[in-house]
Amino acid sequence: MSATHSASGHDLTPLSDTEKQQRAESLTAEERRILLNQGTEPPFCGGLLDNKENGVYHCKLCELPLFAASAKFESGTGWPSFYQPFDPEHIRELRDTSHGMVRVEIRCARCDGHLGHVFPDGPPPTGLRYCLNSASMVFKAQNENR
Repeated sequence: MSATHSASGHDLTPLSDTEKQQRAESLTAEERRILLNQGTEPPFCGGLLDNKENGVYHCKLCELPLFAASAKFESGTGWPSFYQPFDPEHIRELRDTSHGMVRVEIRCARCDGHLGHVFPDGPPPTGLRYCLNSASMVFKAQNENR
């Protein structure tokens, strides 16, 4: 694919600041705090934590597919957790030294929205735990017969 499209065929052209602000107008104050200001929702409070449906979790701001339900697992941490992204090109990783810790922050590759963090304590086959804020995502159910 071209440089502006991921291997899975999705447009990764960055959103302009104007487009980001327009899209952010439809978000709640809490969603804006998390997505745009690297916030974190309290554990065990997110609306997608207990979701067991088949489908794909998309970025709440730009709708880029982020994680397939088939990669979700129960981590016991209180946040939706996944062992691999929908497409690795859809996730940006940044070093995060806030709160006296060294972590790897994950952001949406297209809109730069804060999603959560990734840790090296997940299950096989990747050994990774992508720990996400429900407020950063929207779930789109898929029919199993697709």
